[in-house]
Amino acid sequence: MFQNIGIPGLIILLVIALIIFGPAKLPEIGRAFGSTLREFKNSAKDLMNTDEKEEKAEQK
Repeated sequence: MFQNIGIPGLIILLVIALIIFGPAKLPEIGRAFGSTLREFKNSAKDLMNTDEKEEKAEQK
């Protein structure tokens, strides 16, 4: 979905976000998005580790 967005597209998205939310809210939104993304990655990693452990247990 976001594979074809280049630098100009990112700049346009940033300007639109700046207009909609204002400069005071952008850092908050960025932090919230970052923490959500970090939590999602950790959950996905835990699921992958759980699946690998179950596969190893089945093989034994």
